[in-house]
Amino acid sequence: MTIIQREKDGVMELSIAGRLDAVSAVEADKDFGRVIDAGHESLLVDLDRLEYISSAGLRVLLVVAKRMQQNGGKVALCALSPNVREVFEISGFSSIFTIFPTNNEAQEFLNA
Repeated sequence: MTIIQREKDGVMELSIAGRLDAVSAVEADKDFGRVIDAGHESLLVDLDRLEYISSAGLRVLLVVAKRMQQNGGKVALCALSPNVREVFEISGFSSIFTIFPTNNEAQEFLNA
């Protein structure tokens, strides 16, 4: 798994590639934690290149959403592949997160 970070128009974007599973969840949790601790108010998680997500990966994203909400921030996910979207739908996480088909739509939501 790799996470690429970039800031665009006041929104911190994290693009995740590869597998977000029990092995990589610890690293992802640390990366997200650093971003949240830095005080970013808007977080865009681009999952375009995420191939697989396990329950451990879902847990990381849930913790991120809760921490951002506690800090008064917003989180948006975008570009879920069909298999990742299916995991979100089956687990009920699609109703927890604000999910957009494209990065641009998520960016617009966070900048509104």
